[in-house]
Amino acid sequence: MAIPEARRPGRYRSAALWLLLLALSLLAGCAGAPVPREHATALPPWEVAETGLGRWAAEQAEAHPGQSGMALLANGKDAFAVRALLTTRAERRLDIQTYLMGDGLTTRALLAQVLDAAERGVEVRLLIDDIGAVGQGERLAALDSHPRVQVRVFHPLPVGRANLATRVLATIPVLPRHHRRMHNKLWVADNALAIVGGRNLGDEYYNASEPRNFADLDLLTLGEVVAPLSMSFDLYWNHGLAQPVGRYHRADAEAWRALRDRLAAWLAEENDSDYFAALRRRHEERERSRLVDALHWGRAEALWDPPGKPARRGRPALDETMGGRLWSRLAPEARLSLVSAYFVPTAEGSRALQALAEGGVEVQVVTNSLEATDVPVVHGAYMPYRRDLLKSGVALFELRAEHANGEEAAIGVPGSSASALHIKALAVDDDTVFVGSPNADPRSVWWNSEVGVLAESESLAREFRELVEVGASPALSYAVTLDEEGRLGWEMRQDDETLRLAREPGGPWRHANAWLSRLLRLERWL
Repeated sequence: MAIPEARRPGRYRSAALWLLLLALSLLAGCAGAPVPREHATALPPWEVAETGLGRWAAEQAEAHPGQSGMALLANGKDAFAVRALLTTRAERRLDIQTYLMGDGLTTRALLAQVLDAAERGVEVRLLIDDIGAVGQGERLAALDSHPRVQVRVFHPLPVGRANLATRVLATIPVLPRHHRRMHNKLWVADNALAIVGGRNLGDEYYNASEPRNFADLDLLTLGEVVAPLSMSFDLYWNHGLAQPVGRYHRADAEAWRALRDRLAAWLAEENDSDYFAALRRRHEERERSRLVDALHWGRAEALWDPPGKPARRGRPALDETMGGRLWSRLAPEARLSLVSAYFVPTAEGSRALQALAEGGVEVQVVTNSLEATDVPVVHGAYMPYRRDLLKSGVALFELRAEHANGEEAAIGVPGSSASALHIKALAVDDDTVFVGSPNADPRSVWWNSEVGVLAESESLAREFRELVEVGASPALSYAVTLDEEGRLGWEMRQDDETLRLAREPGGPWRHANAWLSRLLRLERWL
């Protein structure tokens, strides 16, 4: 029977898309190789108790039954050092979940330590979002070739994997689904200690990059909250969206040896670098029995999105998302402090913040300025809400891109002359803190998957508020103001003098990107 004429264009379009995918598959090389995929779970409690980290964590928690120990990691070098210590001290299992993995000093050092850990018997599971794996197939496959290392990519595309350009082309036919990503960041050692927060793997997250670094924040945890965090990793690891990297990139069975040797040779050359010298000084100043200077204790709850969220059709219900569950647990009575690298409150969120401020709650938001952000289109979606937020009494602070050189600030702002905020955290009243991977934007709520910890601890909340106070200071941030005629201004401190800028700081290219974001109404995707 003849196909109706009206249907033929759709058929041709479909054929064209498949031809495009076929061409991209040739560019991508191997795809869909028959590699087994086995389920695995975290260490059981009796095995955790046999490890050095497990014993140390149990000793710390003995006087705090039912609670969790927590420490903020704001300093980039400390955040790297703690990850390195957990890697070198792990005895049975190391689980790493990340959105991105760059190539630089810190990543190479950590990968070398991961291979060393595997050589001494540690089982390693590395779960990376497929966007973070683009162009890194050879290295990830070499790492995966070690008999005690498994690497999986989350929500993968089997084609267009060679570089970002081919990946973008491959994504176009399936954009409604593949713009949704696994944004989780988690580091679990022997199921005894876990790190959750905003840091991916890359020099800019650990104050080792030039010229720009991120001010970021992690939460080191031990005690009751570690088991559910570890369970969240297992759920993602065993989900059908997590696929072995060997299905897309082949490597010789001994490829890990060549990778190990290359990393060792490179690290030997960098051993006397300023960064590693500073890390050694930090280790010398710290007792070997401690990972951090002090722990805060309190009740803590692990929150995460269901691992199938990035693959579902349509927008999920709010109560089915981690963001919705987090918001339902927050009931500020006196203060709400929000720090978010990307702040897009949406009309509904803006009204909620305005209602809190008008009801007497002190609402404070710290985010990036247009000149500091690494994604100006996101800033463009935030700009229309500022006047109404300020009118209601919400205080807005925007991190400056340039500030005085010097030591790393308490909030984690690097001592370099250029920096951007990457923190995702908040505090409610005097006793509640959340630290995790989600930004305050639609992408984190609706599209990406996220993970974090909500903690009740007065001392932890006090330390976090001190960080926010530093971040909002005129030495680091602009205070966004509104004059009597409704015009925005940006107040800053320079050379012991308070200045008010009438034009938003940022070059023409950044202003153009922000304008384009509003013109195209990209808010719901950001």
